[in-house]
Amino acid sequence: MILTLPKWFDLHTHFRQGPAMASYIKAHLHMGCAGALAMPNTQPPVSRISGAAQADGWSIEGYSAELRAAGAAAFEQLIVPLYLTRQTTAAMIREGAAAGLLRACKYYPPHGTTNAEHGLPMDDLIGGEVLHAMEELGIVLCIHGEQHALTGPDYLDAQQNAETHFYRERMPRLLDAHPRLRIVCEHITTRTAAEFVAAAPEHVGATITPQHLLFTLGHLIQGLKYHLYCLPVVKFEDDRMALRQAAMEEGQRRFFAGTDSAPHTTKATACGCAAGCFTGGCAPQLYAMAFEDAGVDLGTGYGRARFERFLCLNGPAFYSFPASPQRFQMEKAPSQTPLLETPAGPVTPLPTGLDLELTWRMVG
Repeated sequence: MILTLPKWFDLHTHFRQGPAMASYIKAHLHMGCAGALAMPNTQPPVSRISGAAQADGWSIEGYSAELRAAGAAAFEQLIVPLYLTRQTTAAMIREGAAAGLLRACKYYPPHGTTNAEHGLPMDDLIGGEVLHAMEELGIVLCIHGEQHALTGPDYLDAQQNAETHFYRERMPRLLDAHPRLRIVCEHITTRTAAEFVAAAPEHVGATITPQHLLFTLGHLIQGLKYHLYCLPVVKFEDDRMALRQAAMEEGQRRFFAGTDSAPHTTKATACGCAAGCFTGGCAPQLYAMAFEDAGVDLGTGYGRARFERFLCLNGPAFYSFPASPQRFQMEKAPSQTPLLETPAGPVTPLPTGLDLELTWRMVG
């Protein structure tokens, strides 16, 4: 069986900085990716609109130029969000929108994930001039939806976790204060988040990663498979079922692909484990495996249409650009994911780290 699909857009991924950027971009191009939203939690962060890089931050203009020089010029679309920090102002939002450089801003909970120490609490943003300017100008707010500074039982428990806290307490307040703000709830992991987005207005959408559609906390803990460790962490079976239902529902328009692919040359460290699963080069195959594992028959027109909507169509529509006119193909056949060799060192793809054989392979 061969699937022929429009090239897809990864609307949440990490290309980092430095000499390995070209390797990460090449891996995305090789898996039929037509464009990307490149996360701004670089070192230093993408925290300004224009100008040369400085010790405390890149600009969108400068980081975008670095990405294009590393191979991202081949993408049909490249979006670099502005990292929201305490130095972000409404004037910067207006400057970026007027220049055509700013299409999205990224919220990180302070210290909530890799290079998130520059973030600020959501409570400090709600009702403020920055979000009002974004609302007025149609700039998308990309949210890492976890509450910060929680104790262990509040951070992850059978009944609650950092994400459910955020979607029950912060997100309703955010929508009440900014009812027209365009929002992408990124890499959602729980039934609470999926149901919140499904009930929200049409201008609220969400990305879902392949690992959160495929795996649960049990897969991570059984054998301590640290290549599956990402933030937000994979959750429970009921959560996986809710994510699958949201992504695979016939005709749904607001859930779409965003891999959160996050390369680390050193995954296990002396003080813990780096957060992030690297799925560059294999994400469409993993998404296809998740759909099939949930009972969607990709050999039928009905199943293929649901897969195409999630992977290829909904994301571009939400971000207001056209779906790709180009096509890529996947074949139902076993394949492996070798280590990605980069100038900074090898990166282990998630399937390799899990000793998982893919059931699909890229064609061409």
